[in-house]
Amino acid sequence: TYYNLNPETPDLDFHSLPLVARSSTTSAAAFHRTRITIAAFIRSLLSIFTFHFPATIFTIPTHLSITPSLGRRVTGTLFGNRHGHVTFAVQYDSRSVPVLIIEFAVSTSTLVKEMSSGLVRIALECEKKIQTPRGGRGRSAMRLFGEPAWTMYCNGRKCGYAVSRSCNESDWHVLSTVERVSVGAGVIPTLVDNDQKGGVSEGELLYMRARFERVVGSRDSEAFYMLNPDGNGGAELSIFLLRI
Repeated sequence: TYYNLNPETPDLDFHSLPLVARSSTTSAAAFHRTRITIAAFIRSLLSIFTFHFPATIFTIPTHLSITPSLGRRVTGTLFGNRHGHVTFAVQYDSRSVPVLIIEFAVSTSTLVKEMSSGLVRIALECEKKIQTPRGGRGRSAMRLFGEPAWTMYCNGRKCGYAVSRSCNESDWHVLSTVERVSVGAGVIPTLVDNDQKGGVSEGELLYMRARFERVVGSRDSEAFYMLNPDGNGGAELSIFLLRI
């Protein structure tokens, strides 16, 4: 029942009226139907968002890249003198400054021989140094790419110790020489000291360049899988960085 608040009605006591008008049974049923309609509409919207949008939009990624600007696909270059240690350089593209340079514990000729015989899996491991801040959880203070030394395993066999270093003039000379090469292998003529003749002579530096798929497992693990140019078959070379 709705009250008539017409001021022309003199016998109506305004102060005796309730603050909220009482609804009839019909109005209550209409209100209930309205609530059901709104709930059904909301459920339909939720179903649209659930099934018609990618799930990644509504989920938080569990694997965060330490260097987000590096990306998923990178350029990897292996180079070194035939009997010298091989160096692995990682770049965003073929012309950018390398973000990682590691000198392996094996020679270039040994790595070439391993790759010619089958799949090669290189694992680089280092010890995690934990720094516990006051009132916080322990965590490694150094980035994975900044670790200076690694224990190297090639196809399960311990080879020695690999070393990370900054890019020097010799490294940049090699990378700038092959910057126009996206995928391939070859020989670069170089000048090396010749102590017996008191001068210099030409030497050979082998290189292999390819695109690698970079997979970040956690703050303490990353992997680089060499991509075949034709897109067929698995990775012939895989390099794992593990901090344990």
